[in-house]
Amino acid sequence: MMPFNTILFYVFSVVLVFAAFGVITARNPVHAALWLVLSFFNAAAIWMLLRAEFLAIALVLVYVGAVMVLFLFVVMMMDINLDKLRENFWKNSKLGFAVGGLMLGEMSFILLSPLFDATAPAAAPANQPGYSNVKELGHLIYTDYLFPFEVAAIILLVAIVAALALTLRGRKDSKAQNPSRQVLVKSGDRLRIVKMASVAREVAAPPAAAAPAPKEAGK
Repeated sequence: MMPFNTILFYVFSVVLVFAAFGVITARNPVHAALWLVLSFFNAAAIWMLLRAEFLAIALVLVYVGAVMVLFLFVVMMMDINLDKLRENFWKNSKLGFAVGGLMLGEMSFILLSPLFDATAPAAAPANQPGYSNVKELGHLIYTDYLFPFEVAAIILLVAIVAALALTLRGRKDSKAQNPSRQVLVKSGDRLRIVKMASVAREVAAPPAAAAPAPKEAGK
């Protein structure tokens, strides 16, 4: 009889594949984003079954809780022309199916290779006392994969700076400082005292009230 964890793995995997297919076939960007949220949740569930709790929680908090909410906010606030987005969808379908088939073949080869390789080492059990996948992940990142991790961090930093630069480019209401000009400023350039002669302003007297006209005699 198949174990219950294996049954859950296949159920979550089928839902994940179905949700991923809905992401690329949905005509509405909001619907595509919701399908992507569903695929993230199923991927997090699969990581929980694989005892990778840290990755599952990070996927839900970072991607579902922050990135996808921001993406939905931007999509719903912008006026997107859906007809223009769907214009070249089927034109590039052959290339998309080719890339998808290649990725599927690579994943199948990786997953099925231990079945045909009898000399492959067995995986270390994750239920040992004191085992922590967060500790193992940190150990691998800061020892074996330190250089790729630093390169990825620099690339993300450059992407953030580039996004800010593209957002503020060409805007009239944006204010920026020039450090080179600030360094060259002298004390005399910061304050200028202007001496002006005092001017006395005379206050004009109010005009006198006109006297009433004399009445003619006999009237």
